[in-house]
Amino acid sequence: MNRRFNIPFNKPYVGPKEKHYINEVLQIRLLAGNNYFTKKVQKEFEQQFSFKKTLLTTSATDALEMSAILSDIQPGDEVIVPAYTFVSTALAFVRQGAKIVFIDSMDDHPNMDVSQLPLLITPKTKAIVVVHYAGISVDMDFVNSIAKEHNIKVIEDAAQAVDSYYKGQPLGGLGDFGVFSFHETKNIHCGEGGLLIINDEKYFERSEIIWEKGTNRSQFYRGMVNKYEWQDIGSSFLPNELNAAFLLGQMEHLSYIQEKRKKIWNTYYKELKDWAEKHNVILPRIPDFATNNAHMFYLIFPKTENRALVLKTLQQKGILAVFHYLALNKSPYILKNQSYVAMPNAEKFSDTLIRLPLFVDLTDAELMYIIESIKSIAF
Repeated sequence: MNRRFNIPFNKPYVGPKEKHYINEVLQIRLLAGNNYFTKKVQKEFEQQFSFKKTLLTTSATDALEMSAILSDIQPGDEVIVPAYTFVSTALAFVRQGAKIVFIDSMDDHPNMDVSQLPLLITPKTKAIVVVHYAGISVDMDFVNSIAKEHNIKVIEDAAQAVDSYYKGQPLGGLGDFGVFSFHETKNIHCGEGGLLIINDEKYFERSEIIWEKGTNRSQFYRGMVNKYEWQDIGSSFLPNELNAAFLLGQMEHLSYIQEKRKKIWNTYYKELKDWAEKHNVILPRIPDFATNNAHMFYLIFPKTENRALVLKTLQQKGILAVFHYLALNKSPYILKNQSYVAMPNAEKFSDTLIRLPLFVDLTDAELMYIIESIKSIAF
């Protein structure tokens, strides 16, 4: 943590069970992946959210790379990706040789503008990658109807969307594949980690092979074969047992974590609503079809200089607020390999959005100090 800031942007939550489970791993001395705690965590996700199959990974990036392999992305295929997202959303498919076709955000929300999808699909389109920004769902009925019409895959980048829902259905379970992140900035975490959600049974066997370095070792461990062999492409995507043990502790605290985060989120919204209207600042919008998992509270300013003023003022008061993604359509890598295509809304959010501190251990006094500090700013 940068010692200049009395209130950091994030402080990873650690509850009472994580250390206990890690000590169990050390006592059992089975530290490599796909042992008791890996299997336990996967079973917990499948039961709690009714997912058909899950595989724990070392990161959401790895889970996305697995989804790209399972989607059979080939050089020259086109994959539709939001311009306003983290690089991993696109990178996983670029590694398979895909051309990234960017889709812009909505005018008043960082989520992708799904109404643009019919204009972007070509005979080369192989997949749509949906990002549920801040844990808030995209209109998945529309996305899935378009995908079904054109026989293309849907991958949900639900990195920020643990315990968030679309019309009562958990995010991550609505496309062909879904992905969660357990980076330390997420609602539940293990420092670094991810989860691949496989929603079609025909991919169950191959997903395990890709996960286990292209071998059928998972089947060997279950006694289904008498030896394991190299059968497919893949990599070492599975995490060690220490990460899985820590994550199990986090899962068992999920209700408590969500209650605390939602209380902070709701306080931000209630206390900043009038100030935001007065200064033409956009607060997070939750569509009727979506729930809010309180992953993030953001402010969208009318001008870049307004954002700069707020960031500077908060910094002077010892509060670390941060901006978020730089639109990928303007990234050096894309401009070196593809022609620039303007994404005005995504570029606007890159220039005007900030995220406020939001973590379980944020005290009421700290929260009100942040709010009062913001409300003291006029522009």
